[in-house]
This record gives sequence, C-alpha cells and structure tokens, in this order.
Amino acid sequence: MAYLLVIVVYSLAQIAIGVWTARRMKGSGDFFVAGRALGPGLLAATLLAANIGAGSTIGAAARGYRDGFAAWWFVGSAAIGSTVLAVWVGPRIWRLAAAHDFRTVGDFLEWRFDQRVRAVIASLLWLGTVAILSGQLLAMAAVLGTIVGLGKTASCLIGAVVASTYFVAGGLKSSVMVNVLQLGVKLIGFALALPLALAVVGGVDGFHHAFPAGPYWSGWSHGASGWFYVAMVAPNFIVSPGILQKVYGARDERAVRIGVGVNALVLLLFAAIPPILGMIARSQHPDLPSIDAALPVLFRYDLPFWVGAVGLAAIFSAEVSAADALLFMLATSFSQDLYKRFMNPGASDRQLLACARGAAVAGAVLAVLVALVLAADVVDALGIFYTLLGVSLFVPVVSGLFSRRGGAAAALCAVAGGVAIAAAIELTQGRGFFHGLTPPMWGIALAAAAYAIVAAAVPRRTP
Repeated sequence: MAYLLVIVVYSLAQIAIGVWTARRMKGSGDFFVAGRALGPGLLAATLLAANIGAGSTIGAAARGYRDGFAAWWFVGSAAIGSTVLAVWVGPRIWRLAAAHDFRTVGDFLEWRFDQRVRAVIASLLWLGTVAILSGQLLAMAAVLGTIVGLGKTASCLIGAVVASTYFVAGGLKSSVMVNVLQLGVKLIGFALALPLALAVVGGVDGFHHAFPAGPYWSGWSHGASGWFYVAMVAPNFIVSPGILQKVYGARDERAVRIGVGVNALVLLLFAAIPPILGMIARSQHPDLPSIDAALPVLFRYDLPFWVGAVGLAAIFSAEVSAADALLFMLATSFSQDLYKRFMNPGASDRQLLACARGAAVAGAVLAVLVALVLAADVVDALGIFYTLLGVSLFVPVVSGLFSRRGGAAAALCAVAGGVAIAAAIELTQGRGFFHGLTPPMWGIALAAAAYAIVAAAVPRRTP
C-alpha cells in the first residue's frame, strides 16, 4: 500500500500543477503552442518528458530483458531522429510556423500542398495516435499491476484520467509545467536505480558474469535491434506532429536548436539505462510471464523501498507524460485540422477550445477500449503507430520543407503508396527484414519514389 500511496500523491500533484497553470491560459494560442514563448530549457524538458515514455522505459527494458544490450537502439534511434530535427528540420519549420501562424502539422501541409493532404494525414494521425496511446496505457497497467495488483481495466482508467485531467485544463501550456516535474522525477529515479541495481548483481563485474558471452551482449544486433529500430523509430522523431507542434511553441530559432539538441543528447545518454536494468531483471527473475513486467518487478522487489518508490514514480511519470503528448496530438489534429477547417470554419476561439478538449477526452476513452482488447506488448503497440506515422508523414513533410517540386498529387501518392506497401509487407511477412529492409524502410522508399515520379509528371500548382 505504501507504493500505491506514492503514486496517488504524485498523481494528485501533477493534476494540481496542471490545473493551477491552466488558470493563466489566455486562449487557444496558449492551448495549442504555449503562446510561442518556450525557451530552450522548457522546450527540452517538454520534449524529453514526452520522448522518455512507455517505449523508452518499460519497452526498452523489456527488450533488454529479452534481447540484451542491443535494445539500446530503441532510444538511441530516437536520439538520431532528434539530432536531425535539431539541425535541419526543426529550425526550418519553426520559421514557417512563426511567419504563417501554424498551430498544427496540418496547417503546414495545407499551406505547402492543399486541404486534401491535410485531411488525409489528420485522419491517419488519429488512428495511429490512438494506437500508441493504448500502448502507453498498457505500460501503466504493467506498473500498477506490479505495485498493488490492480487489473488492466482499473490501471488503464487511472492513467487516462490523470493525463487527460491536467491536459484538458490547459493544453500545451499546462503540460509543459507538469512535464518539468515529471522529467525531474524520471532522471532522479533512473539515476538512483542504476547503481543500486548493479549492486544487486555484484557491481559491474557481477553484471558482466551474469550472462555468458555471445549475442546477448552485442551492441549492434540481437533480436529486433540495430537498423530495425532506426527505421521504425528515427523518422517519427523527425516528423511526429506532437514533437513538431511543441517546436512551434519555441520563442525563437535558437531555442529550437538548443532545446531539441539537448533533448537529443539526453536521449543518447539515457538509451543504455533501461536495457541494462532489463538485463539485470532477467538475472534476478529469469521466468517472468511478461517481459513488460521486467522494470516494475526490479524496482518493486530488488531495490530499497525509497529507491523503488521513486523509480516506480519515474516510470509512471514516463507513461503519463507521453500520454499527454498524445492527447495533445489528438486534440489539435481534430479541432484545428478537421473541425475548424472542414466542419465549422467560422468557429470562435471558445468553440475551438471546447472541441479540442472534447477530442482529447474522446481519444482517451477510445485508447482505453483499444488497450483492453490489445494482446500485444508495449513495443508492439507502439510499432503500429511508428510505422503508420513515419511512412505517411516523412516524405510529405521533408519534401515539402526542402523542395519546391511536387504538389498535392505527389504527396497523396506518397502517402497511399508508402502506407499500402508497408502494411502489405507487415501483414504477410511480419515485422522483420524482407529482402534486406524492414516494412517501414520499404514504405518510406516507395513513398519517396512515388513522390519523385508524380512530381516530375504533374506540375505543381502554386497556392
């Protein structure tokens, strides 16, 4: 019960900070882009809070438990994508967002292509975002189930209520302030847990001798690691709407470069920690019924109470902060890209805010229902989103930013062709390599080819 009390108090603190911050919200500009006032520190904090989520903690530790050290590529790939965002994509799209008052990626896509591309991407985004939100809720269920034995339904509901309550209150403005608390708890929790977990197996030497030499120690590839994760994860950290829309909230281009760059560096430094903890969990608990339980079990049963409590709060923070980033995507994509653009173009600021909040609540409810029937583990659930998001968005966003060639026809063909080939390969061949490439690689490659062919054949119409 002591662990449950820690989680309850911590959840109430997050809600209180979010609701208090929301009292200073002045309108949809604060809700969508935090008034475009985020400095490097706050931008880095809100990005890290979202990026160190279920996949980066529960999922990466689970893959470390099963596959060994090569699971560091899961978070390492996010660092690679974030570096590209910091150096090239982020500053360029921020300049356009500031000049044209973009609030969503859909705003950019319509400005560069047309309203059809906006509508298609917004619809796909909703499907994919619900999938990844269900993965975050599954991770919360793993944490709460380990702590007090709560069932899947109750655990998913608790996570959804906490995240949606403070997000709905103030959108990005309130989320950023809660994210600062969450990030601090995460970094402290994992910094304390790593040396004490190593002590459980006899220090670095004991950890080295806990497993025989072989593929389990490979830093490149064992199981679904290496280039598999780079292809699945990295593109999404370049073009994810949830990330790009936080970049829109930066106060200037310098804040984008520094904030996103710090986020990339911290992700790179953090990448090995969850897999190492997962490997230690395997040495202590080799027969867990679910690999997703590796990290919660280690914190609950192998570390001192005070460290385990902070560690469990840290991974609970990871899931909640990632969930609020996904609610942000659901709320903004529906309200701005679909409702205001197609259903009610004359919507007032108050109506837009009401729609955004309603979309967030509806998305949370739908994600709970999906999580309750989803049998896959956390990384599998996230893989659905990563494949769909990367394949559908990568080529239109990058081509739209860096090339004048290609119009709406090229973008739509890229989306349709890329998603179709990735889905076909994944359904028929699985998620592994097919003729040397993964399904996301095939999808992005075909999307790029389709874009280039149509761009050459069909002249772009200048908006």
